[in-house]
Amino acid sequence: MSLADDIFISNMKDIIENGVWDTDLEVRPKWSDGTPAHTVKKFGIVNRYDLSKEFPILTIRRTAFRSCIDEILWIWQKKSNNIHDLHSHIWDQWADENGSIGKAYGYQLGVKHRYREGEFDQVDRVLYDLKHNPASRRILTNIYTFADLNEMNLYPCAYSMTFNVSGDTLNGILNQRSNDMLTANNWNVVQYAVLLMMFAQVSGLKAGELVHVIADAHIYDRHIPIVKEIIDMPCLPAPKIEVDPSVKNFYDFTVDSFKLVDYECNKKKYDIPVAE
Repeated sequence: MSLADDIFISNMKDIIENGVWDTDLEVRPKWSDGTPAHTVKKFGIVNRYDLSKEFPILTIRRTAFRSCIDEILWIWQKKSNNIHDLHSHIWDQWADENGSIGKAYGYQLGVKHRYREGEFDQVDRVLYDLKHNPASRRILTNIYTFADLNEMNLYPCAYSMTFNVSGDTLNGILNQRSNDMLTANNWNVVQYAVLLMMFAQVSGLKAGELVHVIADAHIYDRHIPIVKEIIDMPCLPAPKIEVDPSVKNFYDFTVDSFKLVDYECNKKKYDIPVAE
């Protein structure tokens, strides 16, 4: 069994068996038929993934590896907020007629800020500090910018990364205010595991732990039967990940820089409704 499977199954069982339902509250999300999309949730889930031991991708359900990487590059490398720069359709419902999702996600990472050392956007500041100030306890990003929330088509869910160098190892904490556990949990874990590996490689470091902190970890009411089916699937060994060792510049990574080796998984396609 892969560690990612073990953690995911444990989280899902805990939420279903011990979580709190919001059926007595008015909720913002709606299903396509207009019905309120209620959830059962657990508060304050913390998961740890040691990337030096195993790549944290599910085997009990297929995770679209290349699409995950394409989106994380769209946000962190392209620093884009336009779906025309993305090769999947996961953001289509939040884009305007020009393809923009507003001042959200990649837009925030690309805004330049003035520091003593000069002007940097948030990504370039991380790259600078990992090279010049690895002992710093201030290497972090935050895209939950209150002044711009009214111009975001979707408030950031995964909003903050904190990086910490211990010896020759780069660790990171992903903070997430909200996580739709069926549709997005492993998607986000895979993305930020790859992001940590990218930053580590171009900084001459080893990738260590990814700690995933979720404030509101929830399962939607219409997802419960699918979740129960998935967590009963047989678990398989985790695959290996290969990262092109020739890439030394963060902005030179592409989707093709990463390869999963021996990824075996449950390939069943599930019709998963998405609440809006």
